[in-house]
Amino acid sequence: MTTGSVLALVPARGGSKGIPDKNIRLLAGRTLLEYAARAAVDSGVVDRAILSTDSERVAAEGRRVGLEVPFLRPSELARDDTPMLPVIEHAVAWLEASGWTPEIVLLLQPTSPGRRPDHIRQALTLLRESGADSVVTVVELPRHLSPDYVMRIEDGRLVPFLPEGAHVTRRQDARPAFVRDGTVYAFWRRTLRDCHSIYGKHCRPLPIPARESLTIDTSDDWEEAERRLASSDGRVAR
Repeated sequence: MTTGSVLALVPARGGSKGIPDKNIRLLAGRTLLEYAARAAVDSGVVDRAILSTDSERVAAEGRRVGLEVPFLRPSELARDDTPMLPVIEHAVAWLEASGWTPEIVLLLQPTSPGRRPDHIRQALTLLRESGADSVVTVVELPRHLSPDYVMRIEDGRLVPFLPEGAHVTRRQDARPAFVRDGTVYAFWRRTLRDCHSIYGKHCRPLPIPARESLTIDTSDDWEEAERRLASSDGRVAR
C-alpha cells in the first residue's frame, strides 16, 4: 500500500435544482469540471485527481478533462441534503480498499471555477509547514458586514448583532471578518480519520483577495462568473 501522496477530490453529483447540469454546462467555454481538473493538474502537486459522482454523464465529462473516475458514488450519497463529509469518507475509503492511501486530501469543489494552481500550492505548503490539521481559503467580508457593525431586530427594536457592537460607531473600526469561500480545502488523512472532520481542532486560514474568488450557487452567480471568466480568457479577472 502506497502512502505519502496528495489526493485532489472533485465532488460533482448529477442532480442540481438551482442550475441544471451545472457541472457539465459550458461556462466561458469550459465546464466546471474542466476548471477544477486544470487547476489540479497544473498545480504540479497532486498525485491523483479523482471525481466522485453518481452520474454517468458527469463521469464521462470528468474522464474527458483528465479526472479519474474509479467508482460511481452510491445514490444515497447524492441527495440534495447529503453532507460533504460522508462523500469524502466514501471516496477515501474506496481508494484505501483498492490499495492507495493519500496522506493529504484537497477538496476542490467545481463550483469554484476561479481556483488557480497557485491557490492549491499555497494551501498545501501552509498545511505542511504550519502543523495545522487543515487549511481553508477565506475571503474578507466588506467591513460593513462585520458582526461588529451589523444589526438585528429584537422586539421591533434595532440593536447591535453583538453586544460589543454598541461601541463601534464607525464602519472602519469594526473588526475584520472572514468567510470560507470554497476555493480550496486541504487536510490530512489523519484529520479525517481522528476527528471525523475536514477541519480538525486547528484550522489555518489562507486569505485570498475577493477578486480571485468565485462561488456559483445561483443563476446570478453563474452570470457573474461568465462575465469575469470570459473577460480574462478563462481566468478570474483581476
